Parts: sequence; structure tokens; C-alpha cells
Amino acid sequence: MNEKIGFSISGYVVFTILLAAAVFIVSQAAMGNIEILTVLVFILTVSAMPGFFMVQPNQAKVMTFFGSYVGTVKAGGLRWTIPLFMRRVISLRIRNFESNQMKVNDNHGNPIEIATVVVWSVDDTAEAVFEVDDYISFVNIQSESALRNMATSYPYDQHEGDDIALRSHPQEVSEALKIEIQQRLGKAGVIVHEARISHLAYAPEIANAMLQRQQASAIIAARRLIVDGAVGMVEMALKQLSEKGIVELDEERKAAMVSNLLVVLCSDKSTQPVVNTGSLY
Repeated sequence: MNEKIGFSISGYVVFTILLAAAVFIVSQAAMGNIEILTVLVFILTVSAMPGFFMVQPNQAKVMTFFGSYVGTVKAGGLRWTIPLFMRRVISLRIRNFESNQMKVNDNHGNPIEIATVVVWSVDDTAEAVFEVDDYISFVNIQSESALRNMATSYPYDQHEGDDIALRSHPQEVSEALKIEIQQRLGKAGVIVHEARISHLAYAPEIANAMLQRQQASAIIAARRLIVDGAVGMVEMALKQLSEKGIVELDEERKAAMVSNLLVVLCSDKSTQPVVNTGSLY
């Protein structure tokens, strides 16, 4: 069922007509000239009064006639329609929904806690009213279901390569979450403006272990950088010693020199030099 424009006209025009009809009825009654036309105008005037209704900004009125959908009125202000039409108010304003913190398993099976904030609004009033029983509850339940499904599709953290992870790729994850929620809510006439993760953490039972893992990964990465720099410095030192002819070293002494330089450059503590006052050999 798709939305369509319902019949309505400006309430101010109808009010002016009814006011003129009331003046006519009063004048006829004052003259004692009560005829069929006067009675008919009176009946029509009284019958038309319930047709007035007010549409607030960013609201709509969904109208039905004996159970049949006859259209939606989105024009703001005082409006008038056929009095027999039943009218239901639907808000078109943008709303926020924040889910509860849920415990799910990520792509690697690690238990995590996750929550989301969804920004949405009603786009098709007919679908929102007639396709689902309660569109607000439908949005809440389907958003949490989409979040749970999305969380199981990605790992919490990026371990290798350029894999998309929940923590390291917030923009990509938010876009994927928005698309999945929109697919679920399209049948309810709802449009999703934004969806983003509001809470993300490891579950308490594995938080300490994962923190140690992150610290170990950081230490390994730092050590790898230090070793790469140290090897380059040792290579540069040996090259300059050879080019400038400062000292001639055999392979055994080069190995000892390389070992000493790597210890000095890669150590995480201050080294204590030992001065050799005797012969080099």
C-alpha cells in the first residue's frame, strides 16, 4: 500500500462559507421565514462542522472511510475534509532511537558489548500505519536485530591486512549498519538518516585478556620498528667505516660489532659500556 494525497481544502475558505450560511439562517429566523431551504442550509452547516481539523508542522493526517484508506493530508494549517473520514495523526519529525547494550559474538567468536543510535523518520504514512501493527516498536526491534547481525559479520579489532573491523573502521561499519536497517524498515515506510555505533567494548569476562593482547601487539609493532631502524644504522656504520678506511675489521669483529650495536640500539634499558684498554685482537 502506497501513500496518496487525500481530499482536503483550506479550512478558512470553508469557515467563511459556513459563517455566511449561519448569517443567512439567523436572518431568516429573525424574519420568521423558516422554509425548507433554511432548514437544509442549517443541516448542512451543522454536518460540516466536524470536518475541520488542524495539521501541525511536520505532521500528517491519515484518513480512512469505513475501513478503506482514502489518502494522507500533509498540508499544514486549518483544513477541512469530508466529516465521515476518520483521521489519525502521524508525526513526520526526525526521531532518535538508542538501543540497549547487547552482548554478541564478533566475527572471531569474541563476546563484545555493542549499542547503536538510529536517526529515522516516517516517509510513507500509509505503509507505516497499515503495513505493520506498531511502526515505532517495529523500528526498535528491527534496528537491534540488524545491529546483532552486523556485529557478527566483522571482527572487533583489525589483526592483519586491510580487513574492516568494528573499532578501526567506524565510517564503513556505520554505512553497512544503515543499509541493513533500511532494508528491514523499508516495508514500514521508514527512512533511516543515520546509524552509528554508540557503545563498543569487549565483554567483561575477556576484557583483561584482550587488553593484554592489544598491549602485546603494540609492543611487537614498536619493537619491529626499532629493529628496522637499528639494522639500518648498523649497515650505515659499517659502510662508512669501510669507505673512510678508519679501521679494518674481519668478519668475526664485524659480527661482534653488529651484535654490540644491536644490543645498544634495541635495548629497552640503558646499556653500560665496557671500555677495552688492551689490544683490539
